[in-house]
Amino acid sequence: MGSGEPRRTAGWVSGAAIWLSVAGWIALGSVLTACSAAPTAPWPAATPASVPTATAAAGLAPTGRPAILPTPTATLQPAPAAITYTYAVVNVYPHDPGAFTQGLVYADGVLYESTGLNGRSSLRRVALETGEVLQRRDLAPEYFGEGLALFNDRLIQLTWQNNIGFVYDANSFEPLQTWAYPTEGWGLTHDGTHLIMSDGSATLRFLDPYTFAVQREVMVTDGGRPVARLNELEYINGEVFANVWMTDWIARIDPHTGRVLGWVDLSGLLAPEERAGTDVLNGIAYDPQGGRLFVTGKLWPKLFEITLVPQP
Repeated sequence: MGSGEPRRTAGWVSGAAIWLSVAGWIALGSVLTACSAAPTAPWPAATPASVPTATAAAGLAPTGRPAILPTPTATLQPAPAAITYTYAVVNVYPHDPGAFTQGLVYADGVLYESTGLNGRSSLRRVALETGEVLQRRDLAPEYFGEGLALFNDRLIQLTWQNNIGFVYDANSFEPLQTWAYPTEGWGLTHDGTHLIMSDGSATLRFLDPYTFAVQREVMVTDGGRPVARLNELEYINGEVFANVWMTDWIARIDPHTGRVLGWVDLSGLLAPEERAGTDVLNGIAYDPQGGRLFVTGKLWPKLFEITLVPQP
């Protein structure tokens, strides 16, 4: 549910990513900072539709979607265009405004949350309805917590630039093992067979959930162009939902091809007066039994249950 990437907070930036589109696509970046078919899904299935080809302008496509990177080839193969969705709020729940949310999972009636920032990173069990932290394990100050997945009674947590993942017993939060990876750690989820990991680039990696060996990789694209800054992940009914860092957008991704099937515009969830002191949208969780979709953000005071609505 988080490579070579920005720090992912306006207040903790140790690098810069600049995307311009003047006389063509230019991509600069030394980016340093950074469950399960449901009875009734809370959104319509994504199907091909016809929308204009995206071009970057001030970091956003004409439709307002996140900008995409230049394609390495001169000729693009035609592909079905992604659908755009907005949302309807079903419920609003309290969320710890001190939680720098990096990973979010719903299971057995509670939320599991991974929070970030050095000296403030933690693993938590949280009551959905009240936001109360029921159980917590803090990481050592040198670790910056990132994405989180629950797989067979084990909680698997990434770190940002430490190149270390932690595995815990899901009940006791006692550490079971660590594992190493060469990239940054951003988002983590699973499809029932593989862990799916993002590193802030346009690449998703599919890992063995026990050995953590990479089984395959897929590049995420929209209209044939890579979509980078993939952050928190959630696997929902055969798709990977991904926050795109520094935006209010979620990409709905085909995990087999990497093609973006749809874009979800979540702008406006927090009122302008509620945005003071908060950071970006980040955090997706899904209740497969109830068909409920939850989203929140870093340092947000609220967590939202939403349904998705296709834009006309």
